[in-house]
Amino acid sequence: MSSTISGLKWFRSSYSGSQGDDCVEIAHAPAAVHVRDSKDKEGPRFAVSPSAWGAFLGHVTD
Repeated sequence: MSSTISGLKWFRSSYSGSQGDDCVEIAHAPAAVHVRDSKDKEGPRFAVSPSAWGAFLGHVTD
């Protein structure tokens, strides 16, 4: 999935450090979860389906 949608509300985990530059940011949209690097907000992004994001979270939070 490509992430060319503007107007997304990006956020990062509350577990991120206070420095804020070494984080992954995500934005929820109806059909996708968009992901980007907080250090390069205009750089490469990708998007996955909400079900794929949920499966990913299930593996990293075990």
